[in-house]
Amino acid sequence: MTMFNNGNRTLQDRYGGRAVADRIVDLVEASEINDEFKEFIESVPFFFLATSAGENTDCSFKGGEPGFVKVAAPDQIVFPDYDGNRMYKSLGNITENPNVGLLFMKFGAEEGQGALYLRVRVSGKAVIHDDHPLLAEYPGAQRMVEVTVTHVFPNCPRYIPQMEMIAPSRYIPEEGKEQPTPAWKEIPPIAELL
Repeated sequence: MTMFNNGNRTLQDRYGGRAVADRIVDLVEASEINDEFKEFIESVPFFFLATSAGENTDCSFKGGEPGFVKVAAPDQIVFPDYDGNRMYKSLGNITENPNVGLLFMKFGAEEGQGALYLRVRVSGKAVIHDDHPLLAEYPGAQRMVEVTVTHVFPNCPRYIPQMEMIAPSRYIPEEGKEQPTPAWKEIPPIAELL
């Protein structure tokens, strides 16, 4: 799979970026997750998932405890799908078009201050599993999403703000602990359907 499509190339040529784009790909793009990428991906408590199918495009936030995303093989990432709003925007898109983009970020460090990566992009093809061998390892998970990696590369950390995580989400499922009910599920016209 190539890194750039005709639209990318058209704009690279129009704005004088083709040589730089090709050099960056030569230097940093990979089709497998190395040990440094693995350490970074498994250390973050969230990522952004981009999906699309037809005219339906979606970008969603996925969160959990650090390590909730696992690098199962050099070319494979798995993550749990927890209870949500039941619209299935991301997963529905995946059933129509398995191409996904994942963006992993760290906000609490600056480039060059002991942080090897602050932002990593992963592109690949996703499959939804209702019965996956790792499902039992994730309390509250309803299914697993498995991504076969096509491209992985660090992305420029410029413009990432300095932010501090105060506390993890209280909604992250924990073994033996009842998960709190989000306020939107208590809205009467919605609650009667749940």
